Amino acid sequence: MNLQEISTIGDFVARDFRTAAVFSKFNIDFCCKGQRTIDEVCAKENINEADLLKELNTVLSSKNDSGIDFNSWPLDLLIDYIEKIHHRFVEEKTPVILHFLDKLCSVHGNNHPELFEINQHFKDSAQELASHMKKEEFILFPFVREMMNATKSHKSIGKPIFKTVKNPISAMMEEHEAEGERFRIISALSNNYTPPEDGCNTYQVTFAMLKEFEKDLHKHIHLESNILFPKTKALEKFFSIEE
Repeated sequence: MNLQEISTIGDFVARDFRTAAVFSKFNIDFCCKGQRTIDEVCAKENINEADLLKELNTVLSSKNDSGIDFNSWPLDLLIDYIEKIHHRFVEEKTPVILHFLDKLCSVHGNNHPELFEINQHFKDSAQELASHMKKEEFILFPFVREMMNATKSHKSIGKPIFKTVKNPISAMMEEHEAEGERFRIISALSNNYTPPEDGCNTYQVTFAMLKEFEKDLHKHIHLESNILFPKTKALEKFFSIEE
């Protein structure tokens, strides 16, 4: 495979999500900052570009029986997946993690004051994600489905109340960036989700759940920022909807 044909980090991950592990190894943000090129990120982060490309090529050249090619999915199917897998994950895991974090603060807060910061950051994230997902479910996603249905039936559509999908997408991209940064802080405060030596079972479970939450969030943001949003803007052009 000619790696020069793939322009951005997001394109790599959209082509094969297994490359996300390579970018994570090099501490490269593939979800919120996926629009950067390999050249840009290597120069800025002082990363050996040859080493990075070698590992990416190894992944892309290897057989992939279990990977899902989200990039080939129709947008309405991708939206269904995001809602049923990632939105549901956030809704189910959030109250459990909040309960455990409150418990940890009560029991271990005196010895580990960073728990209070972690707890507050996660509470802020839970609130923002809930709002973010509802805006997707009730504003953007219905219009994407409308465009998909119109495409199948060869019908026209009217201009949405937000004028163009670029407007909600721009706001959602900023929210993605904010949540990505928030979890970078949580990861740093928790020593990359490593419980202290005096951590109880609840401590270990909570940090494991936070790590799982961040991993799911990264994939969630990737699917939207690198696949869904660019294709949605391209689809809108088909209907000649402009500001």
